[in-house]
Amino acid sequence: MAIMLATLIGSPECEIIRGRAVQSEQLHYAGAAAAELTAREDYLERQIAVERLFSDIERTAHAQARRGQGQFRASVLAIETRCRVTQVDRPEHLIASHCKPWRECDNSAERLDGENGLMLTPNIYHLFDRGFILFENNGNLLISPVTEMGSMEKMGIDVSGRLNVGASSDGQQDYLDFHRDAVFHCSQTGR
Repeated sequence: MAIMLATLIGSPECEIIRGRAVQSEQLHYAGAAAAELTAREDYLERQIAVERLFSDIERTAHAQARRGQGQFRASVLAIETRCRVTQVDRPEHLIASHCKPWRECDNSAERLDGENGLMLTPNIYHLFDRGFILFENNGNLLISPVTEMGSMEKMGIDVSGRLNVGASSDGQQDYLDFHRDAVFHCSQTGR
């Protein structure tokens, strides 16, 4: 399946998936601006839409997920322009993370609400999504007691308990409260 998708995407990606080295000039769009990346993703979405290797259900599911993530990401970027922990502010290096997990949202409005999100680098996204870290409403970073501190330090995260990343908006606070009760505490209790 991966090779079928790579074939649709194009030569450089296909070669990477097959484990072959690729010349840097073939990856000219890797460092492209966010608008160029979005255009490339839109092109790929159109290719998948017309490709006969996928069922109608697979094509529809992909398109809906892609549009939803794009809307959510844009909504979060309008509020959060950088990762709170690492200060990385390049959108191509950030993931739009739900505070109240997508699966737990009551409706589409919650799923797409920018206040329900934080822009995070991949390592911080992982820690937040899995409940190993949490941001208090006042901006203090909380670390779950089950988190392995050596790994946190290797990721460059201040484990002293004094890191403040800035206060959250009123809308974000409601979603962070949910995260605190449903995600962060799960890690504390080992559930």
